[in-house]
Amino acid sequence: MIDGVDNYWVWIALGLALAVLEILVPGVYLIWLAAAALITGGLSYLFGFGWPLEIISFVSLALIAVYSARRYLSYQPIISSDPLLNQKGGRMVGEIALVVQPIESGSGRVKVGDSEWIARGPDTAVGQRVRISGNDGTILLVEPIALIADKGTAGGEAPV
Repeated sequence: MIDGVDNYWVWIALGLALAVLEILVPGVYLIWLAAAALITGGLSYLFGFGWPLEIISFVSLALIAVYSARRYLSYQPIISSDPLLNQKGGRMVGEIALVVQPIESGSGRVKVGDSEWIARGPDTAVGQRVRISGNDGTILLVEPIALIADKGTAGGEAPV
């Protein structure tokens, strides 16, 4: 007992605080600690054991809950309606960018909208337009638009 407060109230308060934090900072990890704290509070209420056993109970329940949740979510992943939601580079594939720093030796900078990005691709001069073909983290993979137009003609000749 802590200054007139039963141990189980401390665990229940901790569990509720962790649950509220999970709502405020979503990430699907604090809820399992909240569940462990609430169950520990329930066990403490029913059996009245002391702090050392309550802490062991909390740690054990937290490990079991986190392991079980990870295992369940690996077999039943959460499917998003927009899988590229937090992948800005992936969302830009297919867009046109302006070269603002020449792409030399495979690296340069391009401007997309109001942002500049590091780009990798064939050597391209400043002012040329390139198409974003992919990304490697925050580095955009680009190819000149002229190369895209030439792919449909034999020997790189301009269409008649």
